[in-house]
Amino acid sequence: MSDKPVIGFIGVGFMGHGMAKNLRLAGYELWVRGRANRTPVESLLAMGAHEPASPRQMAEKCDIIHLCLSNSPQIEATLRGPDGILAGARPGLVVIDTSTANPGSTEALAAELAAVDGHFVDAPLGGTPVQAEAGQLSAMVGCEAEVFARIRPVMDCWAARVSHIGPVGSGHKMKLVMNFISLSYGALYSEAVVLGAKVGISPQTIHEVIGPSRMGCGFFETFMGYVVERNRDAHKFSIANAAKDMRYLNDMASDADMVNLMAGAAKHYYTHAIATGRGDDYVPMLSDIVGALNGVDMDAEVKKGRK
Repeated sequence: MSDKPVIGFIGVGFMGHGMAKNLRLAGYELWVRGRANRTPVESLLAMGAHEPASPRQMAEKCDIIHLCLSNSPQIEATLRGPDGILAGARPGLVVIDTSTANPGSTEALAAELAAVDGHFVDAPLGGTPVQAEAGQLSAMVGCEAEVFARIRPVMDCWAARVSHIGPVGSGHKMKLVMNFISLSYGALYSEAVVLGAKVGISPQTIHEVIGPSRMGCGFFETFMGYVVERNRDAHKFSIANAAKDMRYLNDMASDADMVNLMAGAAKHYYTHAIATGRGDDYVPMLSDIVGALNGVDMDAEVKKGRK
């Protein structure tokens, strides 16, 4: 009989599939739940994973459950529903929430799980779906030190870098600060490439000049992978998720009584994109939306730059 904990995973989309796959490859008994798209679930079942009827049943069978969901309301429903995790939680259960969530919600759920002798861990992710498949993500972890020591071997299956930030809630706070930077980059880059086009500088030239400079970074490269190469899969993070994260970030700043003009400005670009029906598009496509606002056809500008 294996002495490894039994692992659950709820949310096997772009990021979750690779993470769950790596847990199964490491020899853990694995229980998985997905959503409408059955493809990643079937992939994991073919590797020997099991599928419970509900989060409650998963909690009854698992020692550690991962969540990789879109937002705090989904996370809350998964824990609090009549067939949710809290209904089936056994003493010692650990829930690792790898989503990007509202820290206030995280802290409330942690208290509810602690009331049944469980432990809530916030461990939001840094990285891409490609890195998730390779087991090379980073994680920012909020939990008690003894819980961190217990779950670290499990997290090492899907993360190359794990940082213990502090108590419960601190991981999600750190991730919101990180996404504030990255998503503000997304808004800034969108304005920059459209402004360049307006004054006769091609997206290709901006990429060639900025990429090797001190202002270049991994986010810039994947963003420009769409802008210049029109590769829709270069940077797979939806505008809807970006708007949600910026909303949580602005709420956190408000709770901290902080003036945050930059975050407010960036948020409005993403909420505008959603209002125009572009929420399912990826963040680099914001450049096309900003272009349309300014009478610039970015497809045409990229084609001109290829000549």
